Amino acid sequence: MLTKAIAILGSTGSIGKQTLEVVDQHPQALQVVALAAHSNWQELLEQTKKYKPSLVAMMDSTGAQELAQALYEQAIDVPVMVGEEGLIAVATHEQADTVVTAVSGAIGLRPTVSAIEQGKNIALANKETLVAAGALIMDMVKEKGVSLLPVDSEHSAIFQCIQQQDCEQARLILTASGGPFRDYSLEQLKKVTAEDALRHPNWRMGPKITIDSATLMNKGLEVIEARWLFDVDFDRIDVLIHPQSIIHSMVEFTDRSVIAQLGLPDMRLPIQYALSYPQRWESCWPKLDLTTLTGLTFQQPDYKRFPALELALEAGRADGSMPAVMNGANEVAVHAFLQRKIGFMDIPKIVKETMNRHEWVAKPQLAHIQEADQWAREFAISMVKLTREDSE
Repeated sequence: MLTKAIAILGSTGSIGKQTLEVVDQHPQALQVVALAAHSNWQELLEQTKKYKPSLVAMMDSTGAQELAQALYEQAIDVPVMVGEEGLIAVATHEQADTVVTAVSGAIGLRPTVSAIEQGKNIALANKETLVAAGALIMDMVKEKGVSLLPVDSEHSAIFQCIQQQDCEQARLILTASGGPFRDYSLEQLKKVTAEDALRHPNWRMGPKITIDSATLMNKGLEVIEARWLFDVDFDRIDVLIHPQSIIHSMVEFTDRSVIAQLGLPDMRLPIQYALSYPQRWESCWPKLDLTTLTGLTFQQPDYKRFPALELALEAGRADGSMPAVMNGANEVAVHAFLQRKIGFMDIPKIVKETMNRHEWVAKPQLAHIQEADQWAREFAISMVKLTREDSE
């Protein structure tokens, strides 16, 4: 078995740490050559000592200084880079075959673009990259002849279901747990706190994606991602609420047969499959015991109680610069909610107002997308301020 050299963007986050668990299970097949994190320098220090990468990077400059000092004191000779340029350096590391993009948010766009330009294969956990620039990314992947494999459990499930299948006119069915508030009334949703929203019933995830799961925005982002990953029109992508999170997604083919991928809610399996494909490696992850299942249920999402999902679908159908604007506004609103500056139901209100004010660009290039993202963030910040003032 040939050893695959990997670089990980977001190594101290939930997906990054679970990726390293996969590395631990397959040390002969996977070698870590570069790591990047946001601000948790203590965790990155321990990872550097264990996996011995030849380059590390941190977005946070203070964290980078602390890490560099700690490495120097322990006589560990590893260069430390800072900021977005540091992420790009990790993503384009000359020894890396595959880049696991596990950072959260649009910050993953430029490093992913740079990695593809350098001929790196991508294991994509950063859905915002395809949300903001799906057409550009997929064109680059085709031009450079690299692979882009999904890490999200839903897209990994679809990818597994469509292997060697005739997918013409197939319908993709993305499942969603519905988050912790799927049965809440509108009045109850208005009173949701950040602490409530961070307690996801099924999955172990970072704070931003956990809030997105609670608003169902995450599922809207995944629909846009699926549209680009599998080259399927929005009219052939459905969303179903599946509280048990056992069926990770399904594909309905033209003959009306449906193929589904099942498993426990454990991200290590799709991470491993993205790194092992086209092989399947043995694993020690918990096994799904079908005899313990008491039922698998499904229901349609409620767009009135969870308007973020509909906003994401509207942005995806509009295409152009709108998905980047929607995503940028959502990142700002989620951050404000986590800081207790706005309420839970203010998140989609801010996203909607930002989308309504945006001057749409039909076929944006990368620079236009970045400008739209920046404009959206600035406008959303002003909306957060107004929302907070109105509530006081």
